[in-house]
Amino acid sequence: MLGLHLTLIIIIFVVHGCNGGRILVIPVDGSHWINMEVILRELHSRGHQLTVLRSPNSWYIPESSSFYTTITVTNPENQGEGFDPSLFSFLMQRSLEQNKMTPFWHFIEQQKDRAHTLHIFHSATLHFISTILEDSSLVTRLKMSHFDLVLTDPTFPTGVILAQYLRLPMVYSVRWINAGEAHGEIAPSPPSYVPMHDSLFSDNMNFPQRTKNLLWYVLRILMEEVFMMPVYSQLLQRHFPPGANLRSMQRSADIWMMRVDFVFEFPRPTMPNVVYIGGFQCREAKPLPAELEAFMQSSGEHGVVVMSLGTLVASLPMEMTEAIAAAFSQLPQKVVWRYLGQRPSNLANNTLLLDWLPQNDLLGHPKTRAFVAHGGTNGLYEAIYHGVPVLGLPLLFDQFDNLIRLKRRGAARVVEATSLNTENFLEALRDMLENPSYRDNMQRLSQLHHDKPLSPLDTAIFWIEYVIRNKGAAHLRSVGSSLPWYCYHSIDVVVFLLAVSVASLWALIYVCRLLCHWRCRTKRKVE
Repeated sequence: MLGLHLTLIIIIFVVHGCNGGRILVIPVDGSHWINMEVILRELHSRGHQLTVLRSPNSWYIPESSSFYTTITVTNPENQGEGFDPSLFSFLMQRSLEQNKMTPFWHFIEQQKDRAHTLHIFHSATLHFISTILEDSSLVTRLKMSHFDLVLTDPTFPTGVILAQYLRLPMVYSVRWINAGEAHGEIAPSPPSYVPMHDSLFSDNMNFPQRTKNLLWYVLRILMEEVFMMPVYSQLLQRHFPPGANLRSMQRSADIWMMRVDFVFEFPRPTMPNVVYIGGFQCREAKPLPAELEAFMQSSGEHGVVVMSLGTLVASLPMEMTEAIAAAFSQLPQKVVWRYLGQRPSNLANNTLLLDWLPQNDLLGHPKTRAFVAHGGTNGLYEAIYHGVPVLGLPLLFDQFDNLIRLKRRGAARVVEATSLNTENFLEALRDMLENPSYRDNMQRLSQLHHDKPLSPLDTAIFWIEYVIRNKGAAHLRSVGSSLPWYCYHSIDVVVFLLAVSVASLWALIYVCRLLCHWRCRTKRKVE
């Protein structure tokens, strides 16, 4: 019997390995790569061959790996896709400055910075994809590799354009695309209850908020049309048939693996080829290194507060850092703080500074009581997975919107960085630690997040392999994604009906006038 079991296992392994697909992976650097890497490890474990396209100055994506091969694209300007750690520090400083401005000037300066940032990112992306398409030997190599699929993050359209050029099925690992959240690109997104990116609204908006949200909706469209689509127009004219446009290419993905869970996100319309994998990167906590475990255990019944500001921002201005350190010093809890930079002068003995920490393992530790975080998606899903309430300190990008969603669920508090001082930060921390409602609400979210027929990571792998097996998933794509905007919104039909109505009304008036004129003439003849 044992021999039979071993034989079956070997057969399954061999068949599984033979069914492995050839996948071209075109990721986005930074924290997005952390997500993609989780999927790639799982794909590799199931026998798929992975080839990752990267820049030579990639920030996070290593050239050598045990589970994928790489193609490093060197262009004349030595540009990747715009990722430079110093840029994010500059943007954080600008964000802090803007939050002190009046709402009007805050809006103006925010849009200027957004346009500037989009120009940097998309100009670098244009150089990168141009280098690929103009390198005939590289294009030939890609074609001769006979890939089954392109797996890409469409935050920047390198993967989108290359997949179209190679005529390969395409799967997204996505949350952001162009100027906003990816749902808005593929599914109806009524601004009456779907808050736009950076609106800082929930899904329950009053009339002034809905008015502002509609303006944000229009602004998002203008941002795409004015700042992004024209960047790639000459490239598309040079390498694609007439009429090719980036918007249609972006909407042509077979499967959109959305890094979203509606436990966290507000409910909204969706489409058949959108699958939800929010929290797929989360996992059970592993044992901590001995010294860190000893520190956790030394906290006794009070437990530990974990603080991390993610991968983009290493440290805060010293004034804010010392205010936070002073607040930590007044807690009975121990603190583990991921921190790079000059050590604060008022750091207390209860606080441990680390330049790197095993965040997931710390959040899953039974001694952890609260998580002080900037509001990045990865960290918040790990907090939900392990049921740890969050004290948010948003700094950039989607962090403000993310924390509003968690605050709406009663599982987080938010402290604005511009008004942060020792007193309000300490008050928020004590409230988080002493008020059981935050933990209870987060534990409820965690329970809902885990209550699924299939894990988010298994869901992602199933749909990738589904597209490979079926050579695409065109039957799940709505024809609406290929309609021009005036057809999609039935503007042409409305104009036609208005024209018919106006013509009918004019004809009715004309006939009435003729009848009146005929009646008057008849009456005069009778008289």
